[in-house]
Amino acid sequence: MTSLPRWADTNSTRNIDRRAGALRLIALAPIALSVALLTLTLAGCATQPNPNLYLAEARGYADELGNREAAQQALGTSAIMDYSGGGEHFRARENLLIQRPANIRVEVMSAAGVVLVVATDGGQTAVFDPAKGLLMRGPATAATLERYARIPLPPQAAVRLLLGLVPDGSALASPPASMTLPGPHSDNQTILVYREPDGVTDEIGIGADRKLASVTEKLADGRVSYRVAYGDWREAGKGIETPCSIKAEFPRTGAKVAFTYENPTADPRIPGGAFVLAPSGVTKTMSLGMAGTRPEAPRG
Repeated sequence: MTSLPRWADTNSTRNIDRRAGALRLIALAPIALSVALLTLTLAGCATQPNPNLYLAEARGYADELGNREAAQQALGTSAIMDYSGGGEHFRARENLLIQRPANIRVEVMSAAGVVLVVATDGGQTAVFDPAKGLLMRGPATAATLERYARIPLPPQAAVRLLLGLVPDGSALASPPASMTLPGPHSDNQTILVYREPDGVTDEIGIGADRKLASVTEKLADGRVSYRVAYGDWREAGKGIETPCSIKAEFPRTGAKVAFTYENPTADPRIPGGAFVLAPSGVTKTMSLGMAGTRPEAPRG
């Protein structure tokens, strides 16, 4: 049985306990304050972004993009091209042959065979219409590629777009100007921003699979030059993957072009003269600036 203290003893004990408790609180107050400050400091450190971690992550993405830069030099595939712009909308089946830095060959197909061949070696663009025996030549410019291949870019930029490469591979050697983490505002992509010496900005989107998902190029005045969305990455041989869905839009002209690759082959054997047309059956030649030939949509 527990003995209860007498009343007088109880009051005396309470007074002593109160005085001792007060002294303990006074003694512990500086310690409690120090612990509280330390806790707040640690909490603040935990919420502050670590720039070194971001830099390391950006470096990892850039290295992976650089590996593709070094690996793939050319691509061959059949494709479906879907174009809209200037009041037109049509689809065409094509055979594409693309080689860095600025070589492109497009064979526009129909049920009867090839209806138009467009080739550029980066310096000259040639267009051959077999049905008319007409061979046209002119400078390799964005205007000629847009008119005959429906890609409104200079040859080198067009090659990089079609191969799924960033606009300026040399920029990958330096850290990006900024990096945005995935979120609704970035289509759940990590965005690396690179600034070129002429003021052009390249926004490189990396998907959750760590593959190139998008490219947005902005001019020095902030206007969007073009946007490209990449998807459906597939093995194309030699350990190289390539995007088989490429959708590009050009806000300044309103043009949109999409390519769906059907059987991509990385670094295929390229016959000599593939990008400099000298076909048989030519009955007439003219300058591209004088011609009115447009690619025909396939029939049947």
